[in-house]
Amino acid sequence: MHFQTKHFEMFRKPKSKISNLQISKLNRNFAAKYKKPTVMPSYSHSSAKERRAIILKMLETENELSVTALSKHLGISEVTIRKDLTNLQNRNLLVRTRGGAIRKPIENLNEDTAISKKSMFNFREKERIGRVAATLIKDGDHIMLDSGTTTLEIAKNLDRYTDLTILTNAMNIAEELMKYKRFTVIIIGGHTRLNSHSTFGPIALNTLSHFANYKLFLGVDSFSFGNGISTPNMEEAMLNQAMIAQASEVIAVFDSSKFNKRSFCHIANAEQIHAIVTDNNLPTNTITRLKEKNIRLYLA
Repeated sequence: MHFQTKHFEMFRKPKSKISNLQISKLNRNFAAKYKKPTVMPSYSHSSAKERRAIILKMLETENELSVTALSKHLGISEVTIRKDLTNLQNRNLLVRTRGGAIRKPIENLNEDTAISKKSMFNFREKERIGRVAATLIKDGDHIMLDSGTTTLEIAKNLDRYTDLTILTNAMNIAEELMKYKRFTVIIIGGHTRLNSHSTFGPIALNTLSHFANYKLFLGVDSFSFGNGISTPNMEEAMLNQAMIAQASEVIAVFDSSKFNKRSFCHIANAEQIHAIVTDNNLPTNTITRLKEKNIRLYLA
């Protein structure tokens, strides 16, 4: 009997040893395989009005929403989402950004907003304005590009030209211009403003006094018929005034959201502007008043 038990144990299949790690992996695989799917709410059959209300509600808790995330959440195409965001921006309910939208900020016309933040606002309009403004340049021109997100877009659209002399007080614009390798680029020196990546102060004013008869493309924070153009920053206002005084032609470039606004520091009267390049969202009465003041208008 003892022999038989021993003999049986000799041929018994040994038990396999499974580690805790293998057990944990098996449990995870089982859970993933048999996990009950999460049912997401479907908005694919919602009306445009309902979708847009949902987007605005989401912006109450989120700082920024991307087109891709909204498309997945609402179950509709990115093309439709972009149309919804454009509609909401046109109604002044949010601000479009590259690839999405953010909550409409509380407007403070006396705040010196950083250029990194400005670049997110109305960027499509600024791109179009930059392209149109660039067509007002001719080979052989001497031009001044003021600092700003819209004037930067002009610098990006100069491929057609071979011979330009360009002055600027903006370091980021100067860097953009260097890619052409065929233009004469002159940087107005001075103290640096981190918010605008630009220069200002007595050195800038002194340097500027040596130049004249250039075509000035002026970035604008605020414009109104009664008060002209203005800015939140006093040093910028002084430099812009000097730019205008030395220029043969003043072309203001800004999107339509800047109309009928006034900032802290006055730069120039509306009558000192020869032309304005802006987007096509201007009301008819504004267009009429610009014509009455003999200000050329270019709509992008």
